[in-house]
Amino acid sequence: MFDVEKIIRQNILNLKPYSSARDEFKGEASVFLDANENSFGSPVSLPLGEGLNRYPDPFQLELKRKISSIKGVPVQNTFLGNGSDEAIDLLFRIFCEPKVNKVIICPPTYGMYEVSANINDVGVIKINLLPNFELDVERVLEVSPIGGDLEGAKLLFICSPNNPTANSFHADDVELLIQKFPGIVVIDEAYINFSKQKSAIRFLTEYENMVVLQTFSKAWGLAALRLGMAFASQSIIDYMNKVKPPYNINQATQQLAMEALNNIEWVNEHIRETITERANLEEKLKQNPFVEKIYPSDANFILVKVKDAQATYNYLVSLGIIVRDRSKVSLCEGCLRITVGTESENRALLNALKKFQA
Repeated sequence: MFDVEKIIRQNILNLKPYSSARDEFKGEASVFLDANENSFGSPVSLPLGEGLNRYPDPFQLELKRKISSIKGVPVQNTFLGNGSDEAIDLLFRIFCEPKVNKVIICPPTYGMYEVSANINDVGVIKINLLPNFELDVERVLEVSPIGGDLEGAKLLFICSPNNPTANSFHADDVELLIQKFPGIVVIDEAYINFSKQKSAIRFLTEYENMVVLQTFSKAWGLAALRLGMAFASQSIIDYMNKVKPPYNINQATQQLAMEALNNIEWVNEHIRETITERANLEEKLKQNPFVEKIYPSDANFILVKVKDAQATYNYLVSLGIIVRDRSKVSLCEGCLRITVGTESENRALLNALKKFQA
C-alpha cells in the first residue's frame, strides 16, 4: 500500500496550519464577533453582495457537497483551489524539497507545470511525447526515487486530453504509470468534458498516489472565476487543506459556482454544440490547400499544421482574429492551436483563411 507520508516534505509533516476563526467555531450562530469583520455589511448590491462582509467557509463544504453529488467523489476526497494552478503549486510545496527533488513533465504540454517547478526551485525532467503524441511509458518508468538518471522525481504530470496536442492518452498507459511510478501521478483533466475518454476519477478507490485535476474554466464557462478541483485520497487532500491559505475561495465564487452547478443541462448542451462545431471546423479546414495536417482532438480546440504558421498567425491577428502560434513548441513545428468558437466565430475564421489563401 502506498504511504503518502513517506514522500511528503518533513517541514510539511510538522506544519501547524493557520487556524482561522471559522475553523475554531462549528455550528449555527446569529452573532459573529470573532473574526474582526465589518458587522455593518457590504457596499455591493444584492443578491451577490449578501454575506460578503463575512469570511467564506474555508473548506467550501456546501459547494463540495454539490460537486460530490455530480462527480460521485466524497467531500473528503475533494479540494477546491484558486484555479487548477493553485492545486499544482500546492503539490510542489507539499512533496518537493527545493533544489533536491524533481518532477517529470511530458512536452509538449501545459506550461504551468514547468513554471511552478521553477518558482518552487524544483528540477524538471522532460520526457517528450512520442512522435504520435503518445506517452513514452518505457522512459518514464525508468524513474527511481533511490538511484538512476532520474533520481528524486516526486511528481509526474500527465495532461489528458493534452494541451496543445488535443489528444487523450491511452487509459492503459495512464493506469500503468499510476501503478509503477514511485511518487504522485497528477492527471490534469481540464478538457475531459469534451473527450470520449472516461475520467481517471474512476481509479481513485484503487490508488493512493494519484491526483486528478479538473476545472470550471472550460466546459463550465467560468474561466473568470478561477476555480479548480482536485480529487485524491483523503491523506493527500488533508495536506492540501493544511497548506492552502485559509480563505482561498471567495464567497462570490462559491455562490456563482453553486448557481452553475444547478444548470448542468446548459453545460451539457454547449458541450454537444462545441463537439459539433469542432467536427465542422475540422472538415472545412481540410479544404484549405495550405493546411497540411489536422491532429485528432478530444478537447475544445484543434492543433493544425499549416505551410507557414507565422504568416498565417500574423494575417489573422491583422483582422482581429486571435489563435495561438505553437510553431516553436517541440513536436508542434508549423502548428497553430485553434479554439473551437461559436458558429459565427468559426465562420469568420474560415472566411479569413480563404482570403489569406487567395
